[in-house]
Amino acid sequence: MPLFPEEPQIHESVPGPRATPAAGRTAPTPRPVPGPGPRPAPPRGAPASSVRPGKPGPAAPPRGPVAAPPAQRTSSPQPSAGKAGTAAGAQLQLIPAPADGAIDAADEAVDLLLDSGRAPSDILVLTTGETHPWAAHELSFGEASYWAQHDAADDVFYADAGAGRATGRPVVVVAVNGGTDEVTAQALPAAMARAGTLLIVCGDPQRINTILGTHA
Repeated sequence: MPLFPEEPQIHESVPGPRATPAAGRTAPTPRPVPGPGPRPAPPRGAPASSVRPGKPGPAAPPRGPVAAPPAQRTSSPQPSAGKAGTAAGAQLQLIPAPADGAIDAADEAVDLLLDSGRAPSDILVLTTGETHPWAAHELSFGEASYWAQHDAADDVFYADAGAGRATGRPVVVVAVNGGTDEVTAQALPAAMARAGTLLIVCGDPQRINTILGTHA
């Protein structure tokens, strides 16, 4: 299986993520290229289909303070994002991030994609370790309600990488935020198959390349 290349990041002239960086984090997470064929940006005041996932009823609990990043991250040079084409023709990008920052990096990638004009229904976010807070909150209402939102396919959807019921979308974002090497080795090829035009992987480049090289 091909490894992820590492090339200099290409910055697009689009609005940056709205999220505030964690305290003590001096180097911003590399921002992904929005990808081929973004849809026109929705007008201001657009209906709920243009905003982040949500549902009537109790609001999602706050995620709480983000743990301070490891000390070595503040003194490291800003990493670059790699990109290449998958066998299916989808563009592939690697956003370097530690396991404990992979979900934050994925959220920033989603913010940038939405700001660039991507429709929320185009995006699927997968996690290899701990469940994304949005998915955990929605699952608290029951799996039937949770998967009904997936089947409606009208908003960003978050799921575990091993969830076989999650179908493909034009853009797939994978947060390598934990899990065994075996789980990651299975999740990444599956995510490639699900991505129609763009696959973004947020995680440790060295670990990802090692896992893919070992399991190729």
